[in-house]
Amino acid sequence: MVLRSLLWRQVLLSKCHFFWSSDIARRMASSHPLAAVCQMTSTPDKEANFKVGKHLIKQAMQSGASMIFLPEGFDYIGSSQEETLELSEILDGNIISRYAHLARKLNVWLSLGGFHERGHDWESDRRIYNSHVIIDGQGEIVSVYRKGHLFDVELTEKGVSLKESAFTIPGPSLVPPVQTPIGKVGLGICYDLRFPELSLALQHHGAEVLTYPSAFTVATGTARWEVLLRARAIETQCFVLAAAQVGSHHAKRSSYGHALAVDPWGVVIGDCGGADVGVALVEMDMQRLWKTRRDMPVQQHWREKGYYSGLD
Repeated sequence: MVLRSLLWRQVLLSKCHFFWSSDIARRMASSHPLAAVCQMTSTPDKEANFKVGKHLIKQAMQSGASMIFLPEGFDYIGSSQEETLELSEILDGNIISRYAHLARKLNVWLSLGGFHERGHDWESDRRIYNSHVIIDGQGEIVSVYRKGHLFDVELTEKGVSLKESAFTIPGPSLVPPVQTPIGKVGLGICYDLRFPELSLALQHHGAEVLTYPSAFTVATGTARWEVLLRARAIETQCFVLAAAQVGSHHAKRSSYGHALAVDPWGVVIGDCGGADVGVALVEMDMQRLWKTRRDMPVQQHWREKGYYSGLD
C-alpha cells in the first residue's frame, strides 16, 4: 500500500520540461498531431505499475495526444531473474489485454515497450522475449517487435552488471515501420539505440519517427543517453521518441530517466528530467522533417551498397 501511494504521488508531482509553450490549449488546437512520451518508475508490483501507466495515458489523452509511448518494463521490473520470469505473461494475457481495452476506450494509439513476453517454448526453457507492442485506437495489436540486441554488459568500475541473454531470446528480425496518427513509426528497444544500422534500415523503409522505449542505467544514461538519441535523429533525419524509466525500482536497480523527444535536426524538444514520473507532449510537425531532408539531402548522397562494404 505504501509503495502504491508513493508511485501515485510521483505521478501527481510530475514536472516534465517542454521546449516551447506549455499552454496545453494551444497544443490541442494545433494542426499537428501530438505525441506523449512517458516516464515511469516500475517496480515488481504489476498492479501499481498499471495504475500509473493508466493515469499517464489518460493525462496525455486529455491533453490532446493521439499516440502515447510507455517505456521498457512498463509492466514491471523484477528484483531477480526468478521474479522477472515468474511475472512474465503471454501476448494475449492480462496486462496487454487491459492496455488494449484502455486504448479502445480512449481511442488512442499506444507504444508499449518492452513487455516481458513468454517465449514460444516457455514450458520447456522458461525464456522470454523483450517485446515492443503497438496497439491502435481500436485496441488491436498492429505490430510486435522483439528486441534484437540484448544488454550483456559488465562495467565493474560503474557498478553495472546485467546479462539479458541469460533469460531473454533475441528477436529474429526487424519489423516494418507502422503507419500511425503521428507518422510512420520504426520500432526499437533500449540497447538497440547503440546500433545505427537498425535506425538506418528503418529509415530506408520509410520511418519518419524512431522510438526507443528504455530503462537505461544511471551510469550509461549519464554518459550516453542524450548524445545517442540525438545522433540517431541527425543521421536518419527522423523524430526520435524515447520513453524512459526513472529512479529506484527496488534495492538492486535504478534508472536514469530523461525521457526525451528529439526533432529531425537533432534538437531536444521534450525532456522529462531525471527525478519524476510524468509526460512530455510534443508536436509532430512533419513539415519540419521534410524541410530538414530537403535542405540537407543526405539520403540522396548515400552511395551504392558495395561502396560501404568495400573493406569487407
